[in-house]
Formats: sequence, structure tokens, C-alpha cells
Amino acid sequence: MKIQKKLAVINDLSGYGRCSLTVALPVVSAMGVQCCPVPTAILSNHTAYPAYFFDDYTEKLPAYIGKWKEMGFSFDGILTGFLGSAKQIEVVENFIQYFAPRPLGKKEAKSHPVKVIIDPIMGDHGRVYSTLTKELCDRMKSLAEKADLLTPNLTEACILTDTPYRPHFTRKELEKLFDKLSTLCPGQIVLTGVDMGTYLANLVFDPSSNKFLTLRKKRVAAERCGTGDIFSAVVAAGILNDMPLKDAVLKAASFICLCLKETAGYDVSESDGVVFEPFLNKLMQ
Repeated sequence: MKIQKKLAVINDLSGYGRCSLTVALPVVSAMGVQCCPVPTAILSNHTAYPAYFFDDYTEKLPAYIGKWKEMGFSFDGILTGFLGSAKQIEVVENFIQYFAPRPLGKKEAKSHPVKVIIDPIMGDHGRVYSTLTKELCDRMKSLAEKADLLTPNLTEACILTDTPYRPHFTRKELEKLFDKLSTLCPGQIVLTGVDMGTYLANLVFDPSSNKFLTLRKKRVAAERCGTGDIFSAVVAAGILNDMPLKDAVLKAASFICLCLKETAGYDVSESDGVVFEPFLNKLMQ
């Protein structure tokens, strides 16, 4: 009998606008992995729109997760996205300790049967989100310690390592940044969306070799909401499908480039994100 991989995705759910769980559910499913959502909040539409309904699920999460424990459910991977408070990070840490236990007090990199992918969503382009507090930042550092794969952008990498943000770093400075990140996170690291002029790059760091690999893609269009969520969903599902990290990152970047290019032909606002639905079959290949 075939066994289908299961990925628990901890993120908010926006009914309108392509981001978070609204993106993860179809993307992960298209790659043949069962997506099991853990909603941290319910929104009518994401916060890039001028008005929205918001229902915080922090107090409901223990009961929600408790039923999964009661039923004896298990997962092959855990992907975390936007977390709005230090309390939610505490809930996620407990979730990981139960469904993907790690040895307490140990930071050495090792292979775990349940893969934990942490997307430490805190800001972008040097701007931190309004929900970011010192307590949340400190707890995010603690959460990063539990990651088999950490996927910060440059802003988030600077926050996690207490490094002053600049839009451009030299290779030597990036090496130092990875040194700091690897002290925090024992697993693999992908530094996402690094600006290289006419190119955007994802830098893949392997702790076993202490080296990083630069994977560049030429810019095809202006940035849009939700592409980071698509990236982390493709990479997480790829890892569960036993793809090498480099291949999973290239697959995610290629898919986003395709969607950005094709979206230019649609009447779609920037807040609406990228049109990806007609191209999900590309992820099945």
C-alpha cells in the first residue's frame, strides 16, 4: 500500500488574497502531499487591503491541537508561517515538541524523521511588521533552534542575528551572517529573495560543509504579495518528497517566476498576489 506524506501547516487563513494557508493548501496538495492546516487566525482578506475582518485563534489552538493528539495523528513535516504573538510561538514550540520531538538543550544538526521548516515571518525590505515585539523576536530565535530548515529573508536574518539591516551585503558579510544564523539554527538555511540587481537569489547553506550556494533567477516582474508563502510551501512539500534542498529551491523559484510572468497578462492588483491556479500542474511534474 502507498503511504502519502502529511504536512502540518501552521499559518493564518485569509479568505481573499493569495497568501498563507490559501496558498499552501493547493500548492502542497498539487505536489502530492496532504496539507493539514492549523489556523492561527481567520481573516476575510489579508492585511495589505485597507479593511479586513480578523479573528485571533490563539486561545482556540490548544483545543484544536488537543483533538489531533487525542486521535493519535502524526505528520511527516511541520511548516510554520506568520505568527502574531509570543503566545502563538509558545503553542508552536509545544506542537513541535509533541509531534516532532527534539532532544532538549541540544543544537547539533542531525536528521529527524519529522522535518520542521520554520519561515520566520517578521518583515521585509528592512521594515518590520507592526506586530513585532522584543518578546516575539526573542521567542522566534528560540523557535529557529528547532528548525531542520530555516527560510528567512534578509530582513528577518538581520533581526534573528541582531545585525543592522542593509539592502546589500558583500559575500564576506553574507558568510558572517550565515555563521550567526548557523549558531542559532542547527539545520539547513535558505536566505530568500536576496537582491542582486537584475537578479533575485536564494542562498542555500549546508551546515555539513559550512558553505552556501547562490541560486539566481532573473527578475521577470515586480514583487507581489504571497510569493514567500508559495516558496515555503513548494520547498516544504519538495523536502517531504525526498527532493534535495537545492532542487526544491530551484523548483519553487522557477514556479514563482512563471506565475509572476503570467500574472502580467491578468487584471490582478498587487494585493491579489500572483495567478498560480492555472499552473499548478507544473508542480506535479
